[in-house]
Amino acid sequence: MTSLATPALPSTSAVSTPAVPSDAGDISLADIAKAHDVRFLLATFVDMTGKPCAKLVPVEAADELEAGAMGFAGYAAGLIGQKPQDSDLIAVPDLTSFTPVPFIKEGLAIIHCDPHVDGRPWPFAPRVILKNTLARLAGQGMQAKVGAEVEYFLVNKNPDGSLSTADAKDDSPHPCYDARGVTRMYDHLTSISEAMNGLGWGNYANDHEDAAGQFEQNFNYADALTTADRVVTLRYILNILAEQRGMTATFMPKPFTDRTGTGLHFHLSLWSGAEALFPGDDGGRGLGLSELAYSFIGGILNHAPALQAFLAPTVNSYKRSGATTSSSGATWSPRRASFGGNDRTHMIRVPDDKRIELRSGDGSANPYLAIATAIEAGLDGVASGTDPGSPSGPGEARPEAHFLPATLLHAVEALRRDPVILASLSGDAEIGKYYANAKEEEFLSWHNQVSDWEIRTYLTSI
Repeated sequence: MTSLATPALPSTSAVSTPAVPSDAGDISLADIAKAHDVRFLLATFVDMTGKPCAKLVPVEAADELEAGAMGFAGYAAGLIGQKPQDSDLIAVPDLTSFTPVPFIKEGLAIIHCDPHVDGRPWPFAPRVILKNTLARLAGQGMQAKVGAEVEYFLVNKNPDGSLSTADAKDDSPHPCYDARGVTRMYDHLTSISEAMNGLGWGNYANDHEDAAGQFEQNFNYADALTTADRVVTLRYILNILAEQRGMTATFMPKPFTDRTGTGLHFHLSLWSGAEALFPGDDGGRGLGLSELAYSFIGGILNHAPALQAFLAPTVNSYKRSGATTSSSGATWSPRRASFGGNDRTHMIRVPDDKRIELRSGDGSANPYLAIATAIEAGLDGVASGTDPGSPSGPGEARPEAHFLPATLLHAVEALRRDPVILASLSGDAEIGKYYANAKEEEFLSWHNQVSDWEIRTYLTSI
């Protein structure tokens, strides 16, 4: 819930000193690893659900990794568009993403990879999907910069399967920003902060969020691909360091019925080189935005129902967005596709004239897919000159504003009805259909389970 600052754009490198140049040229992965005393590499990519997949590669085999010799059985890896009979996914490392993580294990580094199949980038791979969107954006003379607010819960799993807050004293219905809760989690929070700052990410705030057991740790914005990589890396760091302290870090959108859920908010802006494209003379609408920015907003709002299949991609997501209240009194989750000024009830909040905040995403969102589809929606608005109208007032929405989907199945149906978003994954509607089918199966798998609520409600009701 921290309001992101707008600092100078950091290097695209994940490493602060010495940095890996974006045009690495003749520098090999093995050379980079040895310069950082790295002995093992986690060659990493994510599937469409955001699950990190990796092979642990000794530095002695770094040349083979860089040459494309590391194969994965894609069907076994997860939701990534493969069948058992398909050719291997080959992990092709992006040297600019090299990230030493000695605070996890001495001598270990993560490197993000682009899956290829039969010598070509695999269009179902989320990182490839985002890179394809960014290439289309670059073709129009623009670049995207993105900031991300990563929220999470620290919990313990009890013997009966229930969850409890990892800090047993963290039980207030109004714990947001509580100095005592932050202090009790000092060792965990500072270890994460030091890790981010050691990597050059620019951690600037660590706070207790709105629910008991919930935290947020912020870092500076960067180009879209770097930020997506960092969200994936941070989730991994949080998971491992929490486990080392006997806790579980979860990004599940709604782990507790009565508490605020976990969001993943994105701050988006478009640039042309060093020129920010969102500030402008907004014709009296009051937010200081350019017509391009308003059209970009209009595109996101027009496609909002379909976008939720990527921004809120799980069954559990809609327990968060469908909540009417929480123990703190607010859900911080928009119900309609509205936009306005510095007001956190809107789907799109405009905190200043340089960026917009997209607030309908949750902790289960795959950052590559969420950012890619949001940009594609915005670009459609720019291409068609969409006018979103005047900003809505505090807590309000225009009468014609879309209601956001009530369940994952509703989001899937909206995706299937939206040809722009359906074709936004590597420009191929078949990939969108594959994703929609998988998410429908996920919904039906949950729907076919008999829950405790059904037993309580129906067992003796007739």
